[in-house]
Amino acid sequence: MKNRHYTKHVGIVGCSAEGAALCYKTICTESRKYLGEHAHPEISMHTHSLARYVKCLEANDLRGVGDLMLSSANKLKAQGADFLVCPDNTIHKAFDYVVQKSPLPWLHIGDCVVAAAQALGYKKPGILGTQWLVESDVYPAKLVTAGLSWQRPPKKAIENIGQLIMHELVYGIFKPETVQYFQNIIGDLEDAGCDSVILGCTEIPLIIDNSNSSIPTLNSNRLLAEAAIKEAIPVDRRMSSYHTS
Repeated sequence: MKNRHYTKHVGIVGCSAEGAALCYKTICTESRKYLGEHAHPEISMHTHSLARYVKCLEANDLRGVGDLMLSSANKLKAQGADFLVCPDNTIHKAFDYVVQKSPLPWLHIGDCVVAAAQALGYKKPGILGTQWLVESDVYPAKLVTAGLSWQRPPKKAIENIGQLIMHELVYGIFKPETVQYFQNIIGDLEDAGCDSVILGCTEIPLIIDNSNSSIPTLNSNRLLAEAAIKEAIPVDRRMSSYHTS
């Protein structure tokens, strides 16, 4: 039997390097608010080559995407993980296939984001991310179920953002003109009535946050990491002095 000081072992199914690394770092650094200085749950991460995921996505082979995720899931179970998270929004397109076959339970990044939107009182988030993600039903289905409306950018903007993500952000290339382009698209979403914007790609928070966005941001990477921390740490282990600001 696990003792009262036990924290669950977090398994991270990575896809792109920047996003997976940011999720790992956030779990490690934010856990101190619950456990004390320098403390965090045990974490393991596995990722296949991004090229393998891209090949499946370009072929609309969601089963192929899901099988890669399941391969990581099985490796992480062997490493002792108790539950799984994937900070990559796009490959959640295969989530329904994955959870039916997974050896471990998962947290869904969309659930974390929509719960935050509801808690903050947002009614109409805009959706940013790769073209595969933004044109999918990953977020719209969750938002509609929660009684929220939503907005995508125009098709050309979706295509441009997808190219910037896949050819710059995933490589850690952050150009001022790219930041400005994202800001302009967010401004357009605001003009269309959006009261917030979902940063539905794990790399977008590396260039956009509340300090340079015209509307509040919903950082999917951070929200998933925070949900993973809460899942990993039993209530009786959390510091009683912790409070949200």
